[in-house]
Amino acid sequence: VQLQASGGGLVQAGGSLRLSCVDSRRTFSNNGVGWFRQSPGEEREFVAAIGWRGGMTLYADSVKGRFTISRDHAKNAVYLQMNNLKPEDTATYTCAAARSSVPTANLRQFNYWGQGTLVTVSS
Repeated sequence: VQLQASGGGLVQAGGSLRLSCVDSRRTFSNNGVGWFRQSPGEEREFVAAIGWRGGMTLYADSVKGRFTISRDHAKNAVYLQMNNLKPEDTATYTCAAARSSVPTANLRQFNYWGQGTLVTVSS
């Protein structure tokens, strides 16, 4: 598994961004995939996760109703649609593949990590 995240950028509060996570080796189709974020000086925190079937999802309370995670097996990609962004969403976002096929918020269950993409939300 080799993951690459993209789609970050600078956006005003209330705006939207769509992050993409692609597995260039096309091997994570059976894995749950999650998005995490980390701000300077803060610990990495869970954002959202999706199971291999795509129908099972999990969200942090702070993003429920604003973020949507989805996956496209044909493109070997997982997406994070982020709407109504807030300044507190500013962070480096990273995708990761889990050992299991179900969504999980447990950081220890993720064994493949991609490089992050920076999201900056201005007020």
